[in-house]
Amino acid sequence: MTMLIYLIPFISAFIGYFTNWIAIKMLFHPKNPVNILGFKVQGIFPKRQQQFAQKLGVLVANELIHFDEIADKLRDPKQLAALTPTIEKHIDTFLSVRLKEKIPVLSMFVTGSTLDKIKDGMMEEIESLLPQIITQYTDGLSEQIDIEQMVTEKVSNFSSDKLEEILFAIMKKEFRFVEILGGVVGFIIGLLQVGITLLQ
Repeated sequence: MTMLIYLIPFISAFIGYFTNWIAIKMLFHPKNPVNILGFKVQGIFPKRQQQFAQKLGVLVANELIHFDEIADKLRDPKQLAALTPTIEKHIDTFLSVRLKEKIPVLSMFVTGSTLDKIKDGMMEEIESLLPQIITQYTDGLSEQIDIEQMVTEKVSNFSSDKLEEILFAIMKKEFRFVEILGGVVGFIIGLLQVGITLLQ
């Protein structure tokens, strides 16, 4: 009997670990409602997927994605400077090739230095207009795109397997910690039980 008492912490640890493992599994399973003794049982996330999707949509729209911040990033001088070489290359091609193809007579009267001046003027105008264009574009996007609705619909349409896969990828370490914690707490409770029993 005395030897069996010392097994109590290990049995308690197993029960604690197994209980938490079951609890985590029941977050996702059963994926469809199952009748057990007259009660409908379904995993918490599959059952509340629509509410979860709505809450996530609100969170993303209100806290994570703001079109004003996107516009500020795009208007940043470093971002605009990164666009300059590409814009300049297209203007060069337009002035030296396409414009002459469309209006051949220009090549007889417009010199290279004149084209350079035209290019410089166009670049100055584009550089001054870009921030305004970006602002107008992002303002239009904010009116046309409903981030909350997009996220809500996307998550609502996930299959149960997909939702489980995503959440496990995000919280795998946390779920594992909960399982181990159950074992540790169970072991400690078992030790306390052994101590109390031996003191009696």
